Amino acid sequence: METPQNPFKQALLARRRQIGYWLNLTNTSVAEIAAGAGFDWLLIDGEHTSHGLESVLAQLQAIAAYPGASAVARIPMGLGHVGEMLIKQYLDLGAQTLLVPMIDTAEQAAAVVRAARYPGADGQGGIRGMARGRAARWGLYPDYVHDANDRVCVLVQAETRTALANLEAIAAVDGVDGVFIGPADLSASMGHRGNPGHPEMLAVLEDAVRRIVRAGKAAGSLAADEAMARRYLEWGASFVAVGLDTVTLARETTRLAQAFKGQP
Repeated sequence: METPQNPFKQALLARRRQIGYWLNLTNTSVAEIAAGAGFDWLLIDGEHTSHGLESVLAQLQAIAAYPGASAVARIPMGLGHVGEMLIKQYLDLGAQTLLVPMIDTAEQAAAVVRAARYPGADGQGGIRGMARGRAARWGLYPDYVHDANDRVCVLVQAETRTALANLEAIAAVDGVDGVFIGPADLSASMGHRGNPGHPEMLAVLEDAVRRIVRAGKAAGSLAADEAMARRYLEWGASFVAVGLDTVTLARETTRLAQAFKGQP
């Protein structure tokens, strides 16, 4: 059996827009509903939720039944021994695309890439450990260890003042396929905690997206409302999550309750 391609990575390389949706809830039925809705990618959030390895695996399995939707998994952290271990485990579970938070420098981005890659023919480069896990279908993809470095997609998050100062250097790292602007943490870093829509932040976000694109890499972000999502796309972002399951549920249930009971 041939190692599957990564359609999300191929789309980013071709500069095709990829519209996504954020999965905070660990329920696989929610993942299936979102996967069947027509989104190009779904983010399994292992950073700010109760996800563990088993629930991440369950989400990957649920999304796999819908070939039009690509799974992107965000690990809780990306640096140090624990981060390297999580990258290895998420990849072995079968995640083809990783989103790694809080990357401030090119050196940190390069460390993430090394953790996501097997060693090269010269024994140098990657440090990912060898295993016949779900990613290789327990050996049914005989060429997986040779193909994986080209199939895996690495996205890193820039979400601090320091990351903005190093944005071009981060984007220039070989093996970084895209840079994701984290609007919430970046807003806090810029003195606008809880207000990513502040005029100063809008200017900062636009500048960041355009700099990433000029550097030749895919830019992405998350927006909780349609107007902001369209801004990102107008600025040149090519992978944008346009909603979150928890926000959708909270807004719609509140609207429905108020429609029948009136304002609280």
